[in-house]
Amino acid sequence: MSKLMLACCKVYISESRNRVALETIERAAKLFPEAAIINKFEDETYNRVGYTLASKLHPKPSYEPCPLRTAVLAMVKAAFETIDLELHCGSHPRLGVVDHICFHPLAYASLDQTAGVAKSLAADIGCRMQVPTFLYGAAHEEGRTLDSIRRELGYFKPNSSGTQWAGGPRSESLLLKPDGGPAHMSGEQGVVVIGATPWVDNYNVPVFSADITALRRIAKRVSERGGGLPSVQAMALAHGEDVTEVACNLLEPSKVGGDKVQQEVERLAREEGMVVGKGYFTDLSQEEIVEAFLKLGPCIDSALLEYSALHS
Repeated sequence: MSKLMLACCKVYISESRNRVALETIERAAKLFPEAAIINKFEDETYNRVGYTLASKLHPKPSYEPCPLRTAVLAMVKAAFETIDLELHCGSHPRLGVVDHICFHPLAYASLDQTAGVAKSLAADIGCRMQVPTFLYGAAHEEGRTLDSIRRELGYFKPNSSGTQWAGGPRSESLLLKPDGGPAHMSGEQGVVVIGATPWVDNYNVPVFSADITALRRIAKRVSERGGGLPSVQAMALAHGEDVTEVACNLLEPSKVGGDKVQQEVERLAREEGMVVGKGYFTDLSQEEIVEAFLKLGPCIDSALLEYSALHS
């Protein structure tokens, strides 16, 4: 009996207010039901939406098209056709219309398998759509990190008034050579960053303060880069007039989870005299994604049933 090979793909798109565009993107994905949209997370203030898809992978290299790659490619095409980054405005940084795509292995799948899917997708977007693509993690031959690409391309610096990102990139020239596609970008589309990594959790903690300078200090002290929690990346983002979020990537959530991040933000905020709200995850856990996929009747087969029996 074959083992269950599952892959998850998270697709982050710089839009949450244009309902027609989002419906078009979702319709494109639904043409490939073997790659199901398991979760959708929208944030109107950030003007950003994250889709989580999952599908089975072939246990061995196959000439058959990968449903996950095909569905995500269709979503990317629909996003480029319906969204203009020049018209974008929000308080979350971004590098493109399709800002970030990340693949994670689930169940018995391997990181190498998902890296292969990521590289294949990047080649399609870069060559066929002529959009610069950057690879990271296991999809990059040197294991380059996501945050290193973002720093080189100016991702973390607001390009509009105060704490906002507005319009497309200010320059067509790229400070970093892309792994695929042209060496210049259009303001309407920007670039796409694509990677494959072990599971990552995203956890945001709201702080009831508009003091972005103080919150940036806190975010830095929370992050490993600033001497804080290991395997945690954090940044402070305005989330309304009187709320700033400490938005965190938990690169090893089994070691440092949302509870530890919550405690550390609360501790540091008390030093600043600030009140902290309850944090939240922006996606399902990997176990919940597998469970949701198992409930999709048409996709159940002997491998799924075996996995379900072993983990029930």
